[in-house]
Amino acid sequence: MAMHIALTFDDNFWAPAYATMRSVCLFSHHRKDLVFHLCHRTLTAAHRADLEQITTEFPVTLHWYDLDQSDMFRDIAGRMPENKRLSNIVYARLMIDRLVGPEVERVLYLDCDMLVREDVAELFALDLQGNSIAAVRDSIGAFITNRRDLRLNRDIFDPADYYFNAGMVLIDIGKWREANIIGRMEEAFATGVMQRIYYDQDLLNLVFKGQWLKLPWRWNVIDARHAHDGVDPAIVHYTGPSKPWGIFAHSFQTVAFARLYRHVMTNELFYRFARHRWKRWWLKKLRLAR
Repeated sequence: MAMHIALTFDDNFWAPAYATMRSVCLFSHHRKDLVFHLCHRTLTAAHRADLEQITTEFPVTLHWYDLDQSDMFRDIAGRMPENKRLSNIVYARLMIDRLVGPEVERVLYLDCDMLVREDVAELFALDLQGNSIAAVRDSIGAFITNRRDLRLNRDIFDPADYYFNAGMVLIDIGKWREANIIGRMEEAFATGVMQRIYYDQDLLNLVFKGQWLKLPWRWNVIDARHAHDGVDPAIVHYTGPSKPWGIFAHSFQTVAFARLYRHVMTNELFYRFARHRWKRWWLKKLRLAR
């Protein structure tokens, strides 16, 4: 049975996308069943070629979606509140049901700052118990929604409600389509709600309130630190400021599985990505210095 996995990224995240994809392959016994849906923008031909190298190592299938050619995505990205840290690529996952074919019944969405250490076949075998999605509760969900002193947006979110992190979401595509997420987003934008909430993650929590299956924490361990090395996480999520690909030593010395991550990305790509980030860092410094 095919296992459909969706990633969204732009050209500045091509190497972490490759690492996430390769980690799925390395830790699965069902590699020939893996189908990756790569939703990208601004991707160069050279970086696409890097990603395509995964098929020389594993018998996986790749489907490509150039979001720069999507009128719907360009419209959404141009109008919705901008996530300055992650860019408006964050809205791409809302369109997954409109990108994949009608034969696809279930999709596992993964952020590209993740390291997978468990066979994702376990997720695809889950009984969703009538729910639209499955996800992991976000440990700081109340702060994300209600901000300082947990007082903001109390008319939208109740801090007593469970709130999931949308970096890993197992999706029932039929129910996702029925939820009319794009329509709900347009409605929230028209009423001013989108301008007040945390982008697509808050929106998904509003749309699927009470309709999601709570998974064990190990399937999305956020802000992964060294302390998590010994508790056997299934999916490591590098949500904090320190990353395993960081260009400064302290960036990767403080995160979980940093050495493993480098070799999952592969040494060659890891150091090439480091040079890419150094170049971007210096160009930014030079522009600010003018």
